[in-house]
Amino acid sequence: MQIDVRNLRVAFPAPHGVVEAVRGVSLTIGQEKLGIVGESGSGKSLTARSLLKLLPKQARLSADRLTFDDIDILNADERTMRRIRGKRAGLIMQDPKYSLNAVMTTGAQIAEAWRAHRGGSRKLAHEAAVDLLAQVQIRDPKRVADSYPHELSGGMGQRVMIAMMLAPGPEILIADEPTSALDATVQAEIMRLIEDLVSRRGMGLVLISHDLPLVSHFCDRVLVMYSGRVVEELRASELARAQHPYTQGLLGGLPSLTRPVAQLKVMERDPAWLA
Repeated sequence: MQIDVRNLRVAFPAPHGVVEAVRGVSLTIGQEKLGIVGESGSGKSLTARSLLKLLPKQARLSADRLTFDDIDILNADERTMRRIRGKRAGLIMQDPKYSLNAVMTTGAQIAEAWRAHRGGSRKLAHEAAVDLLAQVQIRDPKRVADSYPHELSGGMGQRVMIAMMLAPGPEILIADEPTSALDATVQAEIMRLIEDLVSRRGMGLVLISHDLPLVSHFCDRVLVMYSGRVVEELRASELARAQHPYTQGLLGGLPSLTRPVAQLKVMERDPAWLA
C-alpha cells in the first residue's frame, strides 16, 4: 500500500474570494507510522480527509497527483471511493460520543461495518464483532457488544471505534486526535493499543495530534503543518532537534515537570512562514 500526494490544495469559497486551507502539501505514506502535528486550523484534518475525499461539499480539491496505490483519487467516482473507505483505509474520529450511533448497540455497529465490506450472515458478523472487541482489550466483550454508546466510558467508546475501523481489515488507519477526549492514563492505553494493532496487522498509520511528545514516541516520521503548509518534515526521534522556528515555538510552549518555569514562552510568528 502506498499513498502518493503532490501539491495538494483544498480551498473554500468566501465572501471576499477563495480561501486556501491546504496549500501545496506533498507527502508519501507507506507501511509506517506518520504523525501530522500543528495548531488547530493548520490543515491537518483536511489533509487526511482529502486522502478519502471526505470533504465538505463546498470544498475545492485539487492536486498534481493524489493516488492510493494505482487508484487516482481525484478522478475516482463514489463507488470506487466506497471500496477504499473502511475496507482499505479506516478513519478513527476523535470523540466517540459524536461518532457512534446513539440508537444502535456497539456490537450492531461493528457487525454492520463487517457485513458492508466482508458479507456473511448476521450471526457471523455478530461473532466477529465480539471477537474484535476482545482484540481491542475490552474485558467483557459480549456485554459491551449489547451496550449502547451512552453506557460506555470515553476510553471504552474509543476502543469500540477502533474495533469498528478494524472490522473490514484496512491497510492503513487514519487516527484524527484519537485521544483528545481522554485523560492521560487512558490516552497511553489507547495509543499502546493502536501501536500494537498496527504492528501485528502490518498496517500503516497516520496520527493527527496536537501532542508533540505523544507523536515523537509513537511515530516514525513527523510532518509539521502551519497555515495549510508543511513547514518541516523529520524523523520522530529527532523532533526535539527541529530546525524550523515554528516547530521550535511549539516545543518551547510545552510545560515541563522537571524544569518548571514561571511563564511559558509565547511564539513570535514570522510573516515569512506564510510565503
